[in-house]
Amino acid sequence: MFPFHAGAPRRANDDARLSAANDLVRRTLSQHGLMPGGDAASPMANWTMPQMPSFGTAPGATAPGMNQFTCDAGSRDYLLHVPESAKDGATGLVVMLHGCTQNAADFAAGTGMNAHADRGGFIVLYPQQSRGDNAQSCWNWFSRGDQLRGRGEPAIIAAMTQKIAADYGITADRTFVAGLSAGAAMAVILGQTYGDVFAAVGAHSGLPYSAARDVPTAFAAMNGQAAEPAAPGPMPPTIVFHGGSDSTVAPINGTRIAAHAINHAAQTIEADTNGTTNGRDWTLRTSRGNDGRALLEHWEIAGLGHAWSGGQPGGSYTDAKGPDASAEMVHFFFDLAGKAPK
Repeated sequence: MFPFHAGAPRRANDDARLSAANDLVRRTLSQHGLMPGGDAASPMANWTMPQMPSFGTAPGATAPGMNQFTCDAGSRDYLLHVPESAKDGATGLVVMLHGCTQNAADFAAGTGMNAHADRGGFIVLYPQQSRGDNAQSCWNWFSRGDQLRGRGEPAIIAAMTQKIAADYGITADRTFVAGLSAGAAMAVILGQTYGDVFAAVGAHSGLPYSAARDVPTAFAAMNGQAAEPAAPGPMPPTIVFHGGSDSTVAPINGTRIAAHAINHAAQTIEADTNGTTNGRDWTLRTSRGNDGRALLEHWEIAGLGHAWSGGQPGGSYTDAKGPDASAEMVHFFFDLAGKAPK
């Protein structure tokens, strides 16, 4: 998750500042082995474009199946997976936001979410960040202009989601958003600013709302060195995954997302569970309201780095060990909706 923003209008001295920020990003990428020349092999080195379903290609699209959405706040490309099982009525809509240096197809491959959609009959929407708006394809979670309702990327993604939901007759109580890293931070922003659009949030290796206001504070937040942000307003029910060995986004950020998710609950009933999946030890804390409704699942995975737990090798930033984050998010989302997919 490397927050280099390249799409904002420039002032007279911005070129030098952006150049310095770019140098910082490149050094950090190399430190974590995320670009050629780093200490570790790039996770994109052996990646190839996965086979994606074809639902028509928009003019000028950059990949098969790619479409474009435009609204007053701006435009973004997206991929849409509509399984055969959803043709006669989808059970819901899950919006998936990729991390930095990823794209929609890569994220679909790594999370394996389409396979869950095929079984559960729900649609998956993959918005894709533009390199013109961020040089590392990060969602701009650290920019104040992209943290508010009615502006920037939250407005674009929310409007895109509402359009797809309306097209397929999906109600807001069956519409969910999840993401990895920068995508998780943006998912949290969407939960905070568009709780009327998204019924629940999934945050994997992400950061809490308003954790940063610019590039320097973004890196401080990622390193766990920033002051805890003020508790935001009420959040939709939230499921959090974070690796205990994540050296890119410090695990304290997952803890803060979890705390914010239940901050406005009058009282919660909590339970802790420990287990092991494929050699990864994990702890799960669940929080429910007095009515028994789930408010939070917080998964902490020992030994997991900055990668999607239980992910598929076809995508970047995945770790096959540990519980399947995609499966657990799907169950969390649709249990809230009153109908768990198959």
